[in-house]
Amino acid sequence: MGVWLMLAGINGAMAIGFAAWGSHGVEGDAARWVALGSQFQLLHAAALLALARHCAEGRRLFRPAACLMVAGIALFCGSLYLKALGVGLPVPMVTPFGGISLMTSWLLLGVGGWLAGDHARI
Repeated sequence: MGVWLMLAGINGAMAIGFAAWGSHGVEGDAARWVALGSQFQLLHAAALLALARHCAEGRRLFRPAACLMVAGIALFCGSLYLKALGVGLPVPMVTPFGGISLMTSWLLLGVGGWLAGDHARI
């Protein structure tokens, strides 16, 4: 559980830092990229916090969901921050791959919850 809590904390702190930088240090398109990146990063940091307990319990699909979430944060948010800094992306289409990783993590979370829950009562 510790690694997921650590990653949630780091991502939460980074998101707040980038949000502050985006509101005071950049303008135009760069400010929008930073705002979007920090919003997504903070949302997914909170999701990682919630996933930590389930990963520690070894529930099926929750650990892969958390791993994809961390990868998605790095690819999606990281690429937006790099664009705001004016750094060229090393691989084309990094941002959409990050978004796909985030969506896949949420789908795995949903399937994992379905498999772990008592869905027969629905």
